[in-house]
Amino acid sequence: MLQKIKLPYSLNALEPFYSRETLDIHYNILYPGYIENTNKVEEKLKQARKNNDFETIKCLEKELSFQGSGVILHELFFENMGPAMQSRPSMKLMNQINQDFGTFGMFKSQFTASSKVVEGSGWNLLVWVPKWKSLKILQCEKHQNLTLWGCVPLLALDMWEHSYFLQYKANRANYISSFWNIVNWNEVSKRFEEV
Repeated sequence: MLQKIKLPYSLNALEPFYSRETLDIHYNILYPGYIENTNKVEEKLKQARKNNDFETIKCLEKELSFQGSGVILHELFFENMGPAMQSRPSMKLMNQINQDFGTFGMFKSQFTASSKVVEGSGWNLLVWVPKWKSLKILQCEKHQNLTLWGCVPLLALDMWEHSYFLQYKANRANYISSFWNIVNWNEVSKRFEEV
């Protein structure tokens, strides 16, 4: 059974860039819903295997993809933020960013532009693609659509309206700009070092 991760900071630690109210709703109400629903689907799949009854397998596996990806991406999102602090990519990650995007500034510009145009409910991700040995930026629709198989997400920006609307209303640009102040590059770099 999946359990809720502990936030590595207090609910007000990301202010003024990410409000306590938004983080509280996001972490204590919405994210646990994905955990609960993933656990329910896992239990239904277990029963289906036990009873050798796969009549609803298509729906269950589709639901597992959506709910489970919601858990994974939310945990990544919460962990790759931190109180406004001096944080920068590790030398290894910075070298890879420079190699794949030209400069850190060019990476940041592309990630920002890509985030602004995420369609509907979705995410913007910096991912490592082991097969190609390169970093890519991907827009992820819902939680699970539009990915490269085998990629490892390193940095996630939640672009669903619940992530920013209370504080930024429809001003995605300000939300994205504020996000850069609370990226925990130590955590992102750690993920990169582990791939």
